[in-house]
Amino acid sequence: MKKSTLALAVYAGVLATQAGAAGFLDDSKATLSSRTLYFEQDPREPSSNGAKGQDQRQTAQGFLFNFISGYTPGTVGFGLDVQGMYGLNLSGGIDNRAVNGSTPNTVSPTSSDGTPVADWARAGANAKVKLSKTELKVGNALQPNLPILVSNDGRLLPQTFQGGIVTSKEIDGLTLTAGKLTKAAGRASSNYDDLSLNAGTKGSNNFQFAGGDYKVTKDLTVQYYYANLEDYYKQHFLGLVHVLPIAEDQSFKTDLRYFHSTSDGKNGQTANAGYKFNNGYSDNGEVDNNTWTAMFTYTLGGNAFLLGYQSVSDDGAMPFINNGSVIDSRGRNEGEGGASVYLFTDSMIGNFTRTGEQTRFGQYSYDFARLGIPGLKAAVAYLKGDQIRLQTASLGRGSEWERDMRVDYVFQEGLMKGFGVTLRRANLRTDSDLYGSQANVDQTRLIFNYTYAFK
Repeated sequence: MKKSTLALAVYAGVLATQAGAAGFLDDSKATLSSRTLYFEQDPREPSSNGAKGQDQRQTAQGFLFNFISGYTPGTVGFGLDVQGMYGLNLSGGIDNRAVNGSTPNTVSPTSSDGTPVADWARAGANAKVKLSKTELKVGNALQPNLPILVSNDGRLLPQTFQGGIVTSKEIDGLTLTAGKLTKAAGRASSNYDDLSLNAGTKGSNNFQFAGGDYKVTKDLTVQYYYANLEDYYKQHFLGLVHVLPIAEDQSFKTDLRYFHSTSDGKNGQTANAGYKFNNGYSDNGEVDNNTWTAMFTYTLGGNAFLLGYQSVSDDGAMPFINNGSVIDSRGRNEGEGGASVYLFTDSMIGNFTRTGEQTRFGQYSYDFARLGIPGLKAAVAYLKGDQIRLQTASLGRGSEWERDMRVDYVFQEGLMKGFGVTLRRANLRTDSDLYGSQANVDQTRLIFNYTYAFK
């Protein structure tokens, strides 16, 4: 029996013994979410080496069950959260698999020949303890949403992590968070494996972090976090968010973010090639990066206009956790990839975090509730990055741009109430092989969502 399965059995036993405790069940909630995803990716043309990228047209169905308990009575309360996931490949997959052998997009796990598996599943649980306004969760169904780590939920099923996270709100306006994570299950994986750096090929089972958000006033929040992925990188984050009310239905938001990252352990040692950071140019594969971004959003009624600028330093790309390059314990790269970054430039296809990249971006969004159509929203964004430092100085500098469009609608009443539809379309173009054979890509995602809450 796998450790995660054994732990789930133990947690289930705890649930059974606590079932009669007031608060544990009275304050609990259970939901079943359904997501249907049609994913289409079309590489527009071969790369400079003549290899055509992988066409992909795939439809999959996912189910996500969540049980979140309340707490047992007393000074120290105990609880349990349980999660179950199931994915089903409905049709389609990857074309041209044998052309270049590159890893396909992770909608579902793949078999040895690159074809999608028929179905897959994953289960997990978090035991939790609460004292006053401090809460500890330990388990393998953690989904952090922090500046230094964002759980990815961009495809069919969410990415989850194993470890422990403590959150404290004892001081008014201040939220403190700390934790240690040891493994992750990718958005298209049934299994948990060690953590790794994006573009790293070796695993690490120790990601530690601590930080906090302090609400100085109702309109101003400041943030600081520190994170360390053992043998890969150390990272400091500073953030500031300010909302200036101008008039009724009108505001101006400033959002500033800064990351400072340096090497740790084996990443800085010449002999450990598997721990090197080979995502574009870097000095001997060592992590050495400063990334800052500034976003300004003007909101007027249902309109929101966003403009921003992002700068990645010239010594190396921005590091973040992504297990996509790690070959797992079964010798396969089985859907482990897929990551989110706490940046606006974390777009549908790219994330604009390459060495030296200078990105200008903008977005316009509209909430049609102002026109009497509640539940309907639309947005279009454009990002242009240049001055990208390529693998060697002789290659010069590269550039890329991406255009993203999306429409979301959630039914507000009737039999379809709560049913959501999302249509997303993105186009990525580069003037060099930044993405190998995926240098120029069109991508479409059509998503149907519905969540049923058990009474």
